Amino acid sequence: MKHLRCLICCLLSACWLSAAACYGATPRQKTVRVACVGNSVTYGYGIPGRDSLSYPAQLGRLLGPQFEVRNFGHSGATLLRRGHRPYMQVEEFRAALAFRPDWIIVHLGLNDTDPRNWPQYGDDFVRDYCALIDSFRAVNPAVRVWVCRLTPIFHGHRRFASGTRDWHAEIQARMPQVAAATGAQLIDLYTPLHCRPDLFPDYLHPNAAGAAILAETVRRALTGDYGGLQLAPWLTDGAVLRRNRPVRIVGTANAGESVQVRFRGEQQRVRAADDGHWQVTFAAGAAGGPYELCAEAPSGKVTVRNLWLGEVWLCSGQSNMELPLREARTAAEDVRAADTLRRLHLYQMTTLGIPYAEVWDSLRMDSIDRLLYFRPAHWESCSSAAAARFSAIGYHFGRILSDSLQCPVGIICNAVGGATTESWIDRTTLETEYPPILQNWMENDHIMAWARERARYNLQRSTSAAPRHPYEPCYLFETGMAPLAGLDLSGVLWYQGESNADRPEMHERLFPWLEQSWRTFFGREDLPFYFVQLSGLSTRPAWPRFRDGQRRLADYLPHTFMVVSSDVGDSLNVHPAAKREVGERLARAALCHTYGRRLTPCGPLFRTLERRDGALCVRFRYAEGLHGAQGGPIRGFEIAGADGRYFPADVRVMAGGAAGDALLLSSPQVPVPCLVRYAWEPFPHANLVNADDLPASTFRAALTE
Repeated sequence: MKHLRCLICCLLSACWLSAAACYGATPRQKTVRVACVGNSVTYGYGIPGRDSLSYPAQLGRLLGPQFEVRNFGHSGATLLRRGHRPYMQVEEFRAALAFRPDWIIVHLGLNDTDPRNWPQYGDDFVRDYCALIDSFRAVNPAVRVWVCRLTPIFHGHRRFASGTRDWHAEIQARMPQVAAATGAQLIDLYTPLHCRPDLFPDYLHPNAAGAAILAETVRRALTGDYGGLQLAPWLTDGAVLRRNRPVRIVGTANAGESVQVRFRGEQQRVRAADDGHWQVTFAAGAAGGPYELCAEAPSGKVTVRNLWLGEVWLCSGQSNMELPLREARTAAEDVRAADTLRRLHLYQMTTLGIPYAEVWDSLRMDSIDRLLYFRPAHWESCSSAAAARFSAIGYHFGRILSDSLQCPVGIICNAVGGATTESWIDRTTLETEYPPILQNWMENDHIMAWARERARYNLQRSTSAAPRHPYEPCYLFETGMAPLAGLDLSGVLWYQGESNADRPEMHERLFPWLEQSWRTFFGREDLPFYFVQLSGLSTRPAWPRFRDGQRRLADYLPHTFMVVSSDVGDSLNVHPAAKREVGERLARAALCHTYGRRLTPCGPLFRTLERRDGALCVRFRYAEGLHGAQGGPIRGFEIAGADGRYFPADVRVMAGGAAGDALLLSSPQVPVPCLVRYAWEPFPHANLVNADDLPASTFRAALTE
């Protein structure tokens, strides 16, 4: 074994001397020598002027004259030694050894996702990575090593769905093992760029702007400079944190800094990780406040005042959730009353503007491209001024909740007018579940035409090959959800669907992915979702099918509940002004399902269908006291036979025993009925309610025999 080590050292020395002669290596200087080892991303493939704009070149300028940074990237190189182009066999490897670096940054593995490599030799990956690092330690035992999680490969790559996506993920999962095995530090090059597909013209290689992000990410990792002590963006004066749960405080600091946090008489101390992140957890507390939180580190001190423990809810979706209280039907009364709601606290995430039918200027497009669509936000105690500009539905939900629970309630709103469902789903979920929706999205028929047309109109002056837009898949998650990382939520309120209603079957796939995405993001598999079924609009013939799809989603998705709004709609306006009723219905449902209050949570929901004496018997949940709203006869039901010709049904309420009330439906035009539908109009005139005057949902059903 001793002779073998000597032989390896001799061979490495020979490599170094050969490369030194070839590359003109000079004796060691006092500056820190930094070697960027990698493939085409390190090399700067596709970047005009790569000598000055590749990530190693930009890194050198960021680090300054005390560092000598050299680029040893080789396009197409694999980490695997049995791969199709092993890095340890190329000239750049020998040159890097000859350089005898003090520091090395290794970014290899992208080309190992080739089917010639990973399926064949993937088991060698960690061993081969260790061998590469050992080679550099042989020429400089004191060398410091950083290894990198791979930069992204995006959906447009020709092999993305055929294996590359999955092999890329497997390699990412090995990188912590590589770091542990070699004693190296791990740099995450994936997360900062995964939200920037616009910077990858060929879906694999970043352009100069992408290389700048790489350079800054590596600079921070090398120096440990993450901008000093900071708390999560949502932790401002007046914040509401979740009661009766361990209180988690998250933030960043410079790598390795000792951070001391004090809250409610308790003190925690933690060391910031190599990536600057830190987290402390305080004991759960009952509702109350105000409290003060203080965080200190060598790089600074942050004090947050007027904190509360209570309930925290997120209101999201599109324009009907965004519609402010001042524009609601009961605005005059509600805005005046808002000054009395001392327990309610509001966090409004405003944007650069709703994508109205206007052509954007270059300044707005540049901000949106750089993911600066949402402005920095802060908490406000409820007041007439704050409530007037806040979501009307969110306000009324919080008003009822804070009064019923007698505790502080924080409501966050990040809704965006016109937003699509897919724009609120994280990229990994869509890359995994449905990559076709990401392809050329403004020409993609999986996305509703209205959203695509509006984006094209807004972006007429764009000179970018891949301009960003709020309606683009993933965009609002990457801009409107990312600032909420680490927040402990009580639940979600969702009102959206107008921008997906022409694709009801597509929405029935997207919405479960949305829930999965958010529950993963917030770390709560049981995170409650309460959503509003679309109202009515006379010009939207697809809406009955969409509303029925929403009903079925609520019926089978766990921890998911729906409230109906069709009875308070506007036949000519996609933004009905009756928002108080919707907020109150959401609060009622949450009080029942999340807080265990003995309330009827919603209106009648279809349960079963059977034939009885030539009529159809329909049974419902939450059906006690079925009747027509405002005392009128029940209307809105239609039945049909096997020919599918629907006729208005005569409706009779019948006692349903322990199962609740039921309806008998018949028509002289339908002697053998087998189909039923209710409120099956774009703007329904149906009026079935239960004893609490809560409206029934649109539905249709077929008799199975």
